[in-house]
Amino acid sequence: MRSAIVHDWIVDIGGAERCLESINRVFPSDIYTLVCREESLRPLCIDPARVRTSFLQRFPQAAKRYRSYLPFFPFAVEQFDVSSYDVVISSSHAVAKGVLVNADQLHLCYCYTPMRYAWDLYHQYLNDTGLDRGMKGKIAKLILHYLRIWDLGTAQRVDHFIAISHYIARRIRRVYGRDATVIYPPVDIDKFALSERKEDYYIAASRIVPYKKMDLIVESFNQMPEKRLVIIGNGPDFNKVKGKAGRNIELLGYQPQEIMRKYLQQAKAFIFAAEEDFGILPIEAQACGTPVIAFGRGGVTETVVPLSNALKRDHEASYTPPTGIFFHEQTPGALSDAVQLFEQNEDRFTGSLIRKNAERFSRERFEKELKEFVERTIAGRRT
Repeated sequence: MRSAIVHDWIVDIGGAERCLESINRVFPSDIYTLVCREESLRPLCIDPARVRTSFLQRFPQAAKRYRSYLPFFPFAVEQFDVSSYDVVISSSHAVAKGVLVNADQLHLCYCYTPMRYAWDLYHQYLNDTGLDRGMKGKIAKLILHYLRIWDLGTAQRVDHFIAISHYIARRIRRVYGRDATVIYPPVDIDKFALSERKEDYYIAASRIVPYKKMDLIVESFNQMPEKRLVIIGNGPDFNKVKGKAGRNIELLGYQPQEIMRKYLQQAKAFIFAAEEDFGILPIEAQACGTPVIAFGRGGVTETVVPLSNALKRDHEASYTPPTGIFFHEQTPGALSDAVQLFEQNEDRFTGSLIRKNAERFSRERFEKELKEFVERTIAGRRT
């Protein structure tokens, strides 16, 4: 079986790139991508000789300014010639699934989400980038309208969708009208050791961009000056968030993985206010035995066992130990109430049981489930 992987771009190392790494471990393949920064391949153990880039790679500052070339993405991905492969796996949150295949090929799409800025986050994207008005705004709206039409049409080029969560499977159904099998992404659980010893602080970590709601977390802890909060991460809103932070809040900026791991291990709880498609950091926190206080929408509802479930099932045989607490409005007051509820029930959280929940999302589990799914699908086509 000859296989190819089509990945949107390989520039920074994020969750999608860790999935790419595992997909390529299970099915060593030639990799096609719009733009690639070669130094990003080394941590993924990908041979540069097997990576094919699009003509966008030759554009000025392609690795830094690739998002500026968005109007060219559909045309660029359709120029990849993958006709010689038996199986094509697209690893897609933008345009990778739009690669052209023929009727004899099997095309599987591991879908992180339908294109966010063209669909669910369309108005937020325009507002956040200042493209909701003026001539540039009109041009951006036309481009995104075209992208929606193209994106919807390319859904028919995929034989089977695999979603990263049931939340995304529902979005795929709504946008593309297609069913999807759920295989949760890989998380490197073994890199995050359990720590039962906790210190008196909370932690939040992410890129500091608007939809991560780091300003909401800061505003909430400003209302609780007796509670210490540590924030790790950088991004365009860093100075804005820092300017709001009270004396009980410490912003550390970007930190290496080993520093992040130490803070996750020793925190009382991890704070997560975004509505994410899946959310790897809450699982990494749980792998450390650290409870999660999260906004109760999106992928986190599939990875965290809320205290509310445990309270209802105290006397049932099917009792599942809690691993976190949900708040249901993205407001500082709702988060503050959740922190208070956590502190009132802190003795209900057991580090070893929280870690056990995180182990459901290991890299080994992902690679096993993906291999079995692809093999079943190929066998089904032969019968």
